[in-house]
Amino acid sequence: MIKKLLIAAGAVLAMVLAGGAAAADQMKVIYHINEGLDQASNGLRNANNQLDVDPKAQIVFVAHSKGVDFLMKGAKDKRGNKFEDIVERLTLKGVKFEVCEKTLKSRKLSKDQFIEYASYVPSGVWEVTKLQQKEGFAYLKP
Repeated sequence: MIKKLLIAAGAVLAMVLAGGAAAADQMKVIYHINEGLDQASNGLRNANNQLDVDPKAQIVFVAHSKGVDFLMKGAKDKRGNKFEDIVERLTLKGVKFEVCEKTLKSRKLSKDQFIEYASYVPSGVWEVTKLQQKEGFAYLKP
């Protein structure tokens, strides 16, 4: 009986450890957007491609400076596609979109000018640094 309990406990421990390893192996990526609509288009396309290969990837877009423009209401790419539609589809796949509040202040923008899928961070560069150093995210700048 004790031997069976030890075997069962070992199996449970192995599953827990394997689950932890799987979580640690999850791709975590920052897409740093600060140059405007063309860069945002490239990043959104890259994120879609990444999710096609790895649907469980954890992706965060961090936007500041001119990079916030694609998250504004009514913003469109060169082909006339609304960024909001693309962002909505990615949000449904778990992608997050963060806007720098320092940019809002310096550009005299308000949160009501942005689509509903945007969230806000005190500083874009601070958020990029935090995600890299404290949360183990890889850095991509499309």
